[in-house]
Amino acid sequence: MHDERRRFGGRGGARVVAVAACLVLGLGLVGGAVTGSWLVGDSEAAGARDSFVAARSLWHSVPVDRLFPTRVAGQGAGPGGADRSWTRIAVAPDSGCRDAFDPLLRKALAPVGCQRLLRATYTDATRTYVTTVGLLFTKADATAMASLAKRFTDEELDRRTDLMPRPYGPGFANDERATWTVSVLTDAPVVVYSVSGWADGRTVDEPQSAAEAMESGATTAPAQAGLGHEAKGLADRIERALRKQVGPYATEQAS
Repeated sequence: MHDERRRFGGRGGARVVAVAACLVLGLGLVGGAVTGSWLVGDSEAAGARDSFVAARSLWHSVPVDRLFPTRVAGQGAGPGGADRSWTRIAVAPDSGCRDAFDPLLRKALAPVGCQRLLRATYTDATRTYVTTVGLLFTKADATAMASLAKRFTDEELDRRTDLMPRPYGPGFANDERATWTVSVLTDAPVVVYSVSGWADGRTVDEPQSAAEAMESGATTAPAQAGLGHEAKGLADRIERALRKQVGPYATEQAS
C-alpha cells in the first residue's frame, strides 16, 4: 500500500510539473504575441513620425518639378469623369505667408504657423482656365494639424468665401477667383490649396467653393464651367505628387 501511494504520488507530481510547464509556455507565447503586437505598433508609429518630420523639409530638399510637375494628367478629374490635363505657366519663388492670404484666412491658419509657402499656376489644355495651387509648409506638430483639420471640417471653413486663397501670377487677380479648395493634411505638416478662374480675366461676383460647385444640380457659372473640378482635380494631384516624395525621403533620412 505504501509503495502504491508513492507511485500514485509520483505520477501526480509529474502531471503537476507538466501542467505548470505548459502554463508557463502558454504565458510565454501569449506574452510574446502581445509584445510582438506592441513592437509592430511602435514600428508603425515611428514610421508615421518619420514621414511627418520628413515632409517638413521637402520644400527645400525636393526639386520644384517634382512638387509642381510641368504637366499634370488628370484622368477622370473633369465633370462626368472626363479627363483633364494642366500645364504649368508660372512658379512663385518660395516665400513666407505675409501677403499670400486674405486676412481672415491668414488668421484661420495662424495656429499652425508658416514655415514656407510654395505656389504654381497652371492652365488647362484649352487655356480656358487658370488655377493656382499652393503648398503651405507649417511649423505645427501632428496634434495641431489634426486640430486645424477638424476645425475646417466641423465649421466648413473651406466653403467660406471670406477664406479664399489668393491666386498667383500675371493675369490672375483676386477679383477673378471663381472656385477654391483648402485641404489640411494630418499626416504631414502641409496645407494644400488651390483657386481657379477664367483665363480671359473676367471678374467673378459670386465665387463658389469647389465642393459646392461640384455638387449635382449646381447651376452657378463656376459650376457650369467645371471650375470646381479644375480646382479640386489639380489640388488632389499635386497632393499626390507631394506624398510620393515623402516615403523615399523619410527612408533616406532614417538610414
